Amino acid sequence: MNGGLLVAGTTSDAGKSVVTAGICRWLVRQGVKVAPFKAQNMSLNSFVTREGAEIGRAQAMQAQACRVEPTALMNPVLLKPGGEQSSQVVLLGRPVGELSARGYHGGRQQKLLGTVLDCLAELRGTYDAVICEGAGSPAEINLRRTDIVNMGIARNARLPVLVVGDIDRGGVFASFFGTVALLSPEDQELVAGFLVNKFRGDVSLLTPGLDMLRNLTGRRTYGVLPFRHGLGIDEEDGLRVSLRGTVRESAVAPPVGEDVLRVAVCAIPLMSNFTDVDALAAEPGVVVRFVDRPEELADADLAVIPGTRGTVRALQWLRERGLAEALVARAAEGRPVLGICGGFQILGEHIEDEVESREGHVAGLGILPVRVRFAPEKTLTRPEGEALGERVEGYEIHHGVASMEGGEPFLDGCRVGQTWGTHWHGSLESDGFRRAFLREVAAAAGRRFVPAPDTSFAALREEQLDRLGDLIEQHADTDALWRLIESGAPQGLPFIPPGAPA
Repeated sequence: MNGGLLVAGTTSDAGKSVVTAGICRWLVRQGVKVAPFKAQNMSLNSFVTREGAEIGRAQAMQAQACRVEPTALMNPVLLKPGGEQSSQVVLLGRPVGELSARGYHGGRQQKLLGTVLDCLAELRGTYDAVICEGAGSPAEINLRRTDIVNMGIARNARLPVLVVGDIDRGGVFASFFGTVALLSPEDQELVAGFLVNKFRGDVSLLTPGLDMLRNLTGRRTYGVLPFRHGLGIDEEDGLRVSLRGTVRESAVAPPVGEDVLRVAVCAIPLMSNFTDVDALAAEPGVVVRFVDRPEELADADLAVIPGTRGTVRALQWLRERGLAEALVARAAEGRPVLGICGGFQILGEHIEDEVESREGHVAGLGILPVRVRFAPEKTLTRPEGEALGERVEGYEIHHGVASMEGGEPFLDGCRVGQTWGTHWHGSLESDGFRRAFLREVAAAAGRRFVPAPDTSFAALREEQLDRLGDLIEQHADTDALWRLIESGAPQGLPFIPPGAPA
């Protein structure tokens, strides 16, 4: 078998990432050697591979679904937004510069097509099947000329295309039809059919619409996936995270101790790797919320300042919102505060930034005795160490170089009282360390909270990935999907007018 498939979507957030992961997990359970691929990803949630390459966290999650080690080949181009107008371009795991959207789509993107196709070809030469994920919608006609992630990659690699639509948003039939009808005849030849995502209710009520859709487009629907809570793992774009509510659903199990533990995550601008707090939300009795007002910190047992692609901008935002003053007061009262990566830098005394914001010398919150200088080179590592008497693993993605001038050592950062700071992402996924940390937080907060003794974040992640595989196996036509991956799009698919404009 030397198969492939492109999972496209009618919109952003249609469910491409989780559907791709689900197909990958279903295939690997059939004994297929499979790999994920996304030619170009725009995300503030990233991961560091074993070889020290930065890729989107969604592709790292999909690699886990495939039970393979993630590599830079799986996400050759990563765009990390630095604001509304520009992004850092990460090529094959290494940053190569900042570009405006006009500069990128105006010529740079198309020059990367050869690199992207080479990476895909190398994966296809190594694995039985490669499941590719598109970006946004393939019907973004303003971007089609330079596209390297949707129909551009499908056409060059002759990949069949499955279009995913989120029916929970409404308008899914119009979205399916319109997506096909806005593609050129050559692109339409590769669109094999559709997959309905997040359906609630009786599927039989949907059947007449699916039949009409097939009559209108000549294309079948490969499955209707039911709505399931708690499957939004490792999303791509932190810019769209809600400022309210839980980050993830907390574990259904009741708390082990008498109290719950409340965690407030400051929803700073350009928030990156907010997935760091997933492991906290997985603990029974831990409630995690995003907050953007100082009064929302008042009843929190732990305040978290997460990573950001704009440390100075986030610091200014905290001051404008009154959150900076509230955080300083918390620390002075001995109430727990955790800063991760950019959040750690914000807690320091001084920031010298001629790289990210180019603001020069900026005063931090002054809670930790740390001075930060932004270096042109990005640190990309997978450190291991010990803290609170437990082994810890993590990964680092930052330009800021921190110099500690006091405090107790804490991972690569420091601790003063009940304020901790570290550049290490992912440290809370180490179960023993997380439990030890939560015990300290509970004691400082005066809560009778007890961490569950047997929560395994890795096992919970595996369960989630298996649930995604189950969705495909139970609610998709897997025989038809297998033929599609193995043999490509059916021949003779009809053209749906008007097609792409000239």
